Amino acid sequence: MKLVPIAALLVAALASPAAFAQKKYDPGATDKVIKIGNTNPYSGPASSYGTIGKAIGAYWKMVNDKGGVNGRMIEWISYDDGYSPPKTVEMVRKLVEQDQVLIVFQTLGTPPNTAIQKYLNTKMVPQSFVATGATKWNDPRNFPWTIGWQPNYQTEGRIYAEHILKNNPKAKIGVLYQNDDYGKDYLKGFRDGLGDKTSMIVKEVSYEVSDPTVDSQIVQLQASGADTFFNITIPKFAAQAIRKAYDTGWKPTHYLNNVSASIGSVLTPAGLDKSVGLISTQYFKDPTDAQWKDDPAIKEFHAFMKKYYPEGNLLDPFNLYAHLVSETLHQVLKQSGNNLTRANVMKQAASLKNYRPEGLLPGIRINTDASDFAPIESEQLTRFDGMVFQRFGPIIGK
Repeated sequence: MKLVPIAALLVAALASPAAFAQKKYDPGATDKVIKIGNTNPYSGPASSYGTIGKAIGAYWKMVNDKGGVNGRMIEWISYDDGYSPPKTVEMVRKLVEQDQVLIVFQTLGTPPNTAIQKYLNTKMVPQSFVATGATKWNDPRNFPWTIGWQPNYQTEGRIYAEHILKNNPKAKIGVLYQNDDYGKDYLKGFRDGLGDKTSMIVKEVSYEVSDPTVDSQIVQLQASGADTFFNITIPKFAAQAIRKAYDTGWKPTHYLNNVSASIGSVLTPAGLDKSVGLISTQYFKDPTDAQWKDDPAIKEFHAFMKKYYPEGNLLDPFNLYAHLVSETLHQVLKQSGNNLTRANVMKQAASLKNYRPEGLLPGIRINTDASDFAPIESEQLTRFDGMVFQRFGPIIGK
């Protein structure tokens, strides 16, 4: 009988179990390729978010240049849905039934994701790390194939409400919100945060994404006598609201939802001088802030942008957001090893423990488990000083 050297036995014993795991694949994965599907509003009223899809595509090109994920190349398939839910449904069906992607990743917007959630869960296709903070994505019992990524809107709404109650308990509040699940989710959290003080809200007005402007809504809010403004809008309308409020002489304490807190896509077109004093939140580092100029993660991000997405705007935090969420999926795919079934990818997405892309703010980590599909649950308040958003106060949340 041939004896096996002890050293060989030790190597076998210490090797990762994944190295010996039988390869398992669902549609969209092979020995050579992993197909990832996406929709993004490259056109339409939310086209400012289109840079997210482009930056994610650049990230996977970088990964492929470095050898892929566990030796497999990433095939990134991204379609323009124009922020139109019927179009999202059409494009996602194409991704699943024709392109046969392994997962759908970072589909953007609350209404578009709502339109495809039941379909993807019925098909048992991961709706991975969606690009919306609606609270509904953390519902593993009813929608086990859908998982969020960013902090949820209700939590953020409560943070602003609590700040107002502490700093201006006699505030007269005006609210502008998008008339859909996204806007109503923020508004619910804000109202919950005010508790029995909701009478502080003197005026609520809504807009539709098909509206050309929100100018008339801003005039209504100004006329209400509100001295505090909660601005629940996507970038196009956020810029309009900031500019119109300033131009009409209305100078409320202005809270801007995080999804539009972009110097490049919102504050610059609105006018940086017109944006001074805006309060929002952050959960990842601002790549334009001088305090991070020597930070290794930001230096790496700048190098990535220069090489793989040179036409992208470094002033736009959506590009760093795209890099961070892609890092998270990258980690999930690495953890999935050779078991590239949709079920295992979801299992790994729900098994992140203190995972930390270094571009997140200090103290913020990603944690998920089978009963908690909310990866990031912490934020910090910020105030725009005319140049950058300055963070203040403690990290709030888990």
